[in-house]
Amino acid sequence: MRKLIILSLIGFAAQLVDGSLGMAYGVTSTSLLLLFGIAPAVASASVHLAEVVTTAVSGISHIRFGNVDKETVWRMTIPGSIGAFIGACFLSHLPGEQVKPFIATFLFGLGVYVLLRFLWIRPKKLTNNLHKRPNFLIPLGFFAGFLDATGGGGWGPISTPVLLSRQHIEPRKVVGSVDTSEFAIALSASLGFFISLGWKQVDWLWVGALMLGGIVAAPIAAWIVRIFPANLLGVTVGGFILLTNANILIKTWKISLVTSYLLYSLILLIWIMSFIFILRKTKREKQKDKIE
Repeated sequence: MRKLIILSLIGFAAQLVDGSLGMAYGVTSTSLLLLFGIAPAVASASVHLAEVVTTAVSGISHIRFGNVDKETVWRMTIPGSIGAFIGACFLSHLPGEQVKPFIATFLFGLGVYVLLRFLWIRPKKLTNNLHKRPNFLIPLGFFAGFLDATGGGGWGPISTPVLLSRQHIEPRKVVGSVDTSEFAIALSASLGFFISLGWKQVDWLWVGALMLGGIVAAPIAAWIVRIFPANLLGVTVGGFILLTNANILIKTWKISLVTSYLLYSLILLIWIMSFIFILRKTKREKQKDKIE
């Protein structure tokens, strides 16, 4: 019973972060399940099964709060679903752990780019012109869906920073669109896992606990992302990307404990300074708008 309560809290925390930042449910949940000794494929399957329900609730919540760009959702869903299905079917034959450092390096660079870009833009400069680049969403969707299934998470961490860095859709709609389209990705990955693993290896009590926590957190997260200022949300996502992928790179490169603490401290310092800068900038812009 204690373990189920812990899993429910994990599901709640993971969905709260995922629903407000557009990433981290799969990565967080899968990592914690692995600590319990579950095999990677079974852990990923359990998380994706839970996500079928949590992403459905999250998507409905984001739609109700107006956080979804329908063009983005439709154009990412089909290639993402295909990539997730293929990734799930061949998980046991793919060197997912070997690919992680390369993806983490790419995402860390994107995190720096997103952080810097949202430090200097005004929310009104954001436009909704992403539908003019339909070809860009197809490979992004397939790649993110494939890595999501093979690594137990990746749809949000890849899709969200790439869409934010393009700056053709406001941050809250990036988050809402990514979360809404993730329902189809989780469903396709689950189907692939059922074909390759079967039903018996999945612990349904664990899946149910993750689902319950995620369902409670989904509408709260959708509300949070709506009230966040655009630049503040962008800086939040950027800092989160840096911390998440710095952890992977530190483990891959086997950096000493002292050096790793220094790196984490530097990232946190930059993140805090960015928050202070954005809050002051937002305050000045509001005062300027009142004068005008």
